[in-house]
Amino acid sequence: MQYIVSETDGVIATITFDNPASLNALGLKMASEFRDAVNKVAGDENIRCLVIGGAGRAFMAGGDLKYFHDNLGAIDDTVAEIIGVYHEIILKITEMPKPVITRVHGAVAGGGIGMALSGDYVIAADTTLFNMAYTGIGTSPDGGSTYFLPRLIGRRRAMEMALLNRPLDAEKALNLGLVNEVVTEDQLTETSLKIASKLAVGAAVAIAGAKNLINRSFESSGLADHLELERGSFRRCAATEDFAEGLSAFLEKRRPNFKGS
Repeated sequence: MQYIVSETDGVIATITFDNPASLNALGLKMASEFRDAVNKVAGDENIRCLVIGGAGRAFMAGGDLKYFHDNLGAIDDTVAEIIGVYHEIILKITEMPKPVITRVHGAVAGGGIGMALSGDYVIAADTTLFNMAYTGIGTSPDGGSTYFLPRLIGRRRAMEMALLNRPLDAEKALNLGLVNEVVTEDQLTETSLKIASKLAVGAAVAIAGAKNLINRSFESSGLADHLELERGSFRRCAATEDFAEGLSAFLEKRRPNFKGS
């Protein structure tokens, strides 16, 4: 049984978690399939944007707890292996130059939160319910959630989510800045593809540069160093055909026709 569905429509790739019976809970097989799918997209120069979503009633209800329970006798090796794969995926998503959209609905729990927040643009259905859940089963978070949350909503709110496991609905997530927009569930796919289509025809080098600069801003040693990063990125963009096209289009009062180079 395959747990991941990968589709490509022109320059847009979509990866879907497809184990609805378990609310797309992440076991080793799904994680390995997902890693392979993400790596394939990352290495395909023709793909300009990636959309990640879940089939059935949920985006991802965290890790597969039955899988963990069945492997309690070798739990250290089990946890090390699956988290190793999962964290490799999170890094690949955040570091790949292509923009990544996560479209979420229903349960977004445990590791599903880190996966959702690793996206560059997050669209939530109005049915979405975020829940850290980790301490409720006796463990601490993984998947990057304790990295993303303080940066997005602040230390106090992040602590509240992590320690008390209070559910967070879509509207509150929007107000806090966890997601970019909220739509009805039947609009979720259409909305994500509209955003993906807009990103896919953009200036790829410029988009990659902007993503990299924002992601690195928290690691910069100070403003002066980050300004140097910006200067270097701008110079790389200025050497592209898309920059010349963007200038010409602006002066000629027309839409640019970017080629991604």
